[in-house]
Amino acid sequence: MIRLNPFFAYLFRLRFIRRWSLMRNVMPENVAEHSFHVALLTHALCTIGSEVFKKEVPVERAVTMALFHDATEVITGDIPSPVKHHNPRISKGFHEIESLAAERMSEMIPEALRQSYRPLINHAESDVYRWVKGADLLDGYLKCVSEISAGNREFAVAKEDLKKRLDGLDMPEVDYFLEHFAPSFHQTLDEISEPMYKTNMADS
Repeated sequence: MIRLNPFFAYLFRLRFIRRWSLMRNVMPENVAEHSFHVALLTHALCTIGSEVFKKEVPVERAVTMALFHDATEVITGDIPSPVKHHNPRISKGFHEIESLAAERMSEMIPEALRQSYRPLINHAESDVYRWVKGADLLDGYLKCVSEISAGNREFAVAKEDLKKRLDGLDMPEVDYFLEHFAPSFHQTLDEISEPMYKTNMADS
């Protein structure tokens, strides 16, 4: 008799977990969407590192880790940053809860697959995970930019805080993205499409 396993059913429920729950959002976001964005940004940062700065970067591994980086939130929920970092005791308690949630999820995985999935849930490969962390902060910053551009000042302080944290990473790949790609997140659809319209008109 085949034993049913809930692991992936749990992961698909990340779409029900709302992010930025203490903030007024013009564009609501769930954890599944965020995970996809972080995977895109992780790929971008790794590719910039490889192609622009000629580093040896484990692109595929980092992107895979990005997809699972918030998997434990299907158990813990998304704890708002002001709560999580309110004081060292709360922060320590949260990390303990996160570790317990990671262990619980790891125990769900069939033994034959556990060796592959456990490191993704436990963030075991710190040298690779740094790329995911950079992308995670970058996605938060871009969320703030998009909300502020839509007239929502609720994210003004968070934007400044995330920018300081990004600067503290000392990652040239992040600086490259902020210089070349991030400004477009301030723009409307017509504004970001304008260069394409000009190119198409010139070619016709």
